[in-house]
Amino acid sequence: MPGPATTEITTEITTVEELVALLGEPNQRARDKSRPALLPVDRDWLAASPFCVMATSDADGRCDASPKGDPAGQLVHVLDDTTIALAERPGNRRADGYRNILANPHVGLNFLIPGRGDTLRVNGRARLVSDAPWFDQLVVKGHRPLLAVVVDVEDLFFHCAKAFLRSQLWQPETWDPEGRVPRRALIAKEVEAHGMDVAQLDDYYKPENYGKSLYE
Repeated sequence: MPGPATTEITTEITTVEELVALLGEPNQRARDKSRPALLPVDRDWLAASPFCVMATSDADGRCDASPKGDPAGQLVHVLDDTTIALAERPGNRRADGYRNILANPHVGLNFLIPGRGDTLRVNGRARLVSDAPWFDQLVVKGHRPLLAVVVDVEDLFFHCAKAFLRSQLWQPETWDPEGRVPRRALIAKEVEAHGMDVAQLDDYYKPENYGKSLYE
């Protein structure tokens, strides 16, 4: 539900000049770190990354950010120094990001490695392919991908660790997966139409059960 009405006066930033006046200009190292093609270190990072977030938007600018995950070494297929591909695995079939790509090919990808604060950001133009000879290299547990997102890289760069340090994301002592929010079954019972009771949902979301359909 919407929060309570507020009478506080807000000061909105509406121009680039106002933004720069507030934040300042980036230093030369930050300004110039973007590059148009993969280096060996980028290939190593992509091979070690099991997870990324893919940001897309439709023709009207409505945005979506979708998580993508596979075993490290199988999430990304590098076609050449300016082209990468990500496999699509079975999911809920909403395909929000893929619908967006068909309307607007611009994508942003952020690749994470567990325990690392820095990330690799890749921006480019995407297209969807339903088959290609290299699909055989994207097989996981005997299953070829349903489709792949091919991204023509326009620029990429490493992003610093400050957000991860502030959030303490990789520090287990800060984790409280069910202490502040209900477990997944209770959330599903509250916000999703599925027809199952909580006991059935708990059973459904058990890792040993839910994990059976990851690639089928």
